[in-house]
Amino acid sequence: MTVLTNARIVLPDAVILGSLALRGSLIAAVAEGRSSLPGAIDCAGDFLIPGLIDVHTDNLERQAQPRHTARWPSRSALVAHDAQCAAAGLTTVLDALCVGDLGDDRGRDQTYRDGVADLDALAGTGLLKSEHFLHLRCELAATTLMARLEPAIDNARLRMVSLMDHSPGVGQYADLDRYRALLRSEDVPAEFIDRRMAELQAQREKWRTPNRRALLARVAEHNVHLASHDDRTEAEVEENFRDGIRISEFPVTIEAARAARARGMDIVAGAPNVVRGASHSGNVAVADLLRAGLVDALASDYVPASLVEAVFMAGIALPEAVALVSARPARTCGLLDRGRLVPGLRADLARVHVHAALPVVRQVWRAGERVA
Repeated sequence: MTVLTNARIVLPDAVILGSLALRGSLIAAVAEGRSSLPGAIDCAGDFLIPGLIDVHTDNLERQAQPRHTARWPSRSALVAHDAQCAAAGLTTVLDALCVGDLGDDRGRDQTYRDGVADLDALAGTGLLKSEHFLHLRCELAATTLMARLEPAIDNARLRMVSLMDHSPGVGQYADLDRYRALLRSEDVPAEFIDRRMAELQAQREKWRTPNRRALLARVAEHNVHLASHDDRTEAEVEENFRDGIRISEFPVTIEAARAARARGMDIVAGAPNVVRGASHSGNVAVADLLRAGLVDALASDYVPASLVEAVFMAGIALPEAVALVSARPARTCGLLDRGRLVPGLRADLARVHVHAALPVVRQVWRAGERVA
């Protein structure tokens, strides 16, 4: 049995100074006060929080292709990604791999194929520190979507599927001037930009609806959680709700978030938006959603360390903030054996020291085993 003592333990409804015992893979006990056991680990007043649960991280893509023209060996990329997640306190990770592309980012197809194969190969080896599941981000306007989806749709690690549309004129790219500026920043020749935007809009007109219907029909055969992506309007939220989607991921306006809340949908927002203080693409600030009570879970999106930092920057009570990265995402993706520091649940937890307002993860346990 492992005993951690002299810790500020973040429980579902309170923070106590006390001790926590792990027996095997489970939490055995939580109590106020210091332990007198000679082998107890003194946490020196650091916080103990549940292991973080990330329902959406793209970080594997950045390890697989650290430069636009440089691809890293895929299994090495997965191991590096896993180590970064564990070091940031993430004990459960849904790797969000993009299925289908709009013709400009074909490297993502290889990352998706390699990522699924590598997770299958390494998940049972004991080499990965965090527990990994699959989250397939499906690009509705991609001509290759359904063919690309097929190899992974029956994978036992699949827990979430999200419907994306990154076409110009919708979602996070509704502002066409901002979209043009994005293409210019990627060195797309000025004379090509408007023609490319028109091509993508025509492609969306042809493929979005049939792909959406086929995807929803195929996913209906499986017990996976469905999410929308970058909702902007109430009409979009209503369409998603009618189609059985119950998670609104990264709504880009407060109108869309309110519409999702009115329909009882779970709302997932980006932790980097909290840490940076604004959206990187000019959309609604998550701080505004938090103040309005319109966030059920935070996801790291593109920076694993953003989850723990967002907890201490959220501007809400600590138990509630911690729940946004543990208990609530556990509920959202159906992993009810973890996410709270409660006896009988999985012993996934992180020890966090706060130095000059910066939270630093010092130790991490997954299923009772120290992994970082």
